[in-house]
Amino acid sequence: MNQRLPPRTALFGGLLLWFAVLGGVLSWTVHSLAAWSIDELTCEAGHDNLAGLPLTGAVALAVLLPAAGAATALVVSVLAWRRLRPGPRADDDRSLGRAHLLAVVGLWLNVLALAMIVLGGVAALVLPPCQR
Repeated sequence: MNQRLPPRTALFGGLLLWFAVLGGVLSWTVHSLAAWSIDELTCEAGHDNLAGLPLTGAVALAVLLPAAGAATALVVSVLAWRRLRPGPRADDDRSLGRAHLLAVVGLWLNVLALAMIVLGGVAALVLPPCQR
């Protein structure tokens, strides 16, 4: 049951699967770097706003945008996991099994990344930003 897909479809499906695996981790990285650097650099400069936006608003954006990216990657990984489930006669198609495994790995990585973004966001938004 190994049918050939058009090259554009195969490329899009492959990129989507890699987004399902790595999207949450990349979002967590962006969140960690952006939220920390916005908070540290703005406070170190002695300001309480960033380009006219209050510091808590800028940090909230550094939490909400990566959280949306991680949630999107989580949805894509769940859809890939459901779509790539091996059927009863899938023993001969190993690539389907590998893609299913990647979807499962992506699902758990995205859950972890989303939890870390939310917990880091709670800490960044609850604690006072520039306490000297």
